[in-house]
Amino acid sequence: MKLNISHVTQYDYGTSVTDSVNEIRLTPSTNERQSCYQQSIAIEPNAPLFSYEDFFGNRVHSFSVNGLHRKLTIRSQMTVVTKEALTPEQQAAALNGGGAAEVAWEWLQSEDAGNRFVEFLLPTAYTALSPEVETYAVGIEDRNNNGLSVYGWLLALSQKIRTEFVYDPDATTVETKASDMFERRRGVCQDFAHLMIACCRSQQVPARYVSGYHFVGDLQGGTADFEQASHAWVEAYVPSLGWCSFDPTNEAPVGERYVKLGHGRDYKDIVPVKGVYRGSGQQTLKVTVDVRKVEE
Repeated sequence: MKLNISHVTQYDYGTSVTDSVNEIRLTPSTNERQSCYQQSIAIEPNAPLFSYEDFFGNRVHSFSVNGLHRKLTIRSQMTVVTKEALTPEQQAAALNGGGAAEVAWEWLQSEDAGNRFVEFLLPTAYTALSPEVETYAVGIEDRNNNGLSVYGWLLALSQKIRTEFVYDPDATTVETKASDMFERRRGVCQDFAHLMIACCRSQQVPARYVSGYHFVGDLQGGTADFEQASHAWVEAYVPSLGWCSFDPTNEAPVGERYVKLGHGRDYKDIVPVKGVYRGSGQQTLKVTVDVRKVEE
């Protein structure tokens, strides 16, 4: 699927500010599932961009606006071609249990796995291990008695979160942690992703937070008059398969409708736009996202 994506971030300040230093993570990954064919980034007021890769391999652009300004606008346009992640045959093989499943679970508990994926196994501020998280994770179908594969357990966990928590954009904030979810029983994609990551790590399954976009425009009855936004989901490591994607917010599997920007330990590692400036603390933020399918 060929997708065209527009992402506009606009800050309006109460008074003139200066020395605005920012970094943005808005460049799609190029991997076995997607290719970024074109991207343009424009800054207003005009500022030169410096590019580098962070610790996790995400493309980062940084810039500074030193003069006085009352508004800062970041416009990103990109064209990405995507494909499905797993074929039906691969999914069937991944769900196969038996002895292979037991070996995979044993390897995840090993020192080798712990050393290899340490940054995606340790708790973070958003994904701290709590008694509630651990209880929730072990409540998944008994993998030992039923020979549930790692991939099957991850699917069950994703489904459990999706059905037992309500999507509510007004229930949480950007600071909400995984453990907070058990009191509210509702949240957004960021919260669902953090909860799944915390559960995975409690069972020694390496997991990371993914930031990107989910195309649903053609599923809205032919109208474009609905609010679009960035999306978050989870990648977990499955022995013999590698990093596999799971969306605890939406029922559909992560496939050609998803565009990945980058990944990290949690949301803090992959904030699309962040920075500091000198001046008034009063500001308003507006983010506009538009994802469209390009007909070929």
